[in-house]
Amino acid sequence: MIAAGSRLRQIGWAVVLTVCVAGFVLLTFRVNAVKSEVRLAEREIIALEREKALLEIEFESRANQQQLADWNRLEFGYLAPQADQYLENERQLASLSVPRSIDAPDPIRVAHTAVESEDEGIIAMVSPLTGKPPEAASPDDGDRPHGKPLSAKRSLSDRLAIESPLKSPSAEVAQ
Repeated sequence: MIAAGSRLRQIGWAVVLTVCVAGFVLLTFRVNAVKSEVRLAEREIIALEREKALLEIEFESRANQQQLADWNRLEFGYLAPQADQYLENERQLASLSVPRSIDAPDPIRVAHTAVESEDEGIIAMVSPLTGKPPEAASPDDGDRPHGKPLSAKRSLSDRLAIESPLKSPSAEVAQ
């Protein structure tokens, strides 16, 4: 009898614990659902605030346009351009110009050259040291110090010992 009561008590606690865990899981899901709804509402609020700001800017700019149009019409007497005020080409525009005055600055000029042929469209590269194209300048023409070409085949000590254009060794190597 005591064992049956103890067994019944354990089953009761297991049922209560299971109900509590199930309640906790349901509550967690409900909280996450509410959080998701809150995030969506916040995003909508931000989108509506941005739209409101854009509409305010639009309203202010249109109000300024109306004010500028009123000023142009009443204060300055400006009107919209008529069809006969448009120019057909650059010659008509040039005919409206006046001669340059004596103290006027020089006009800005742009250099332009025509390409003779399709093949000569790219300018040949030249060496800044020899003034010759790269295929004409050979690496073994003897202008290097000690008459040796620069290459990775030489040892580091030989490459460091090459005299610079300032006629001093770039490093001393201990032997």
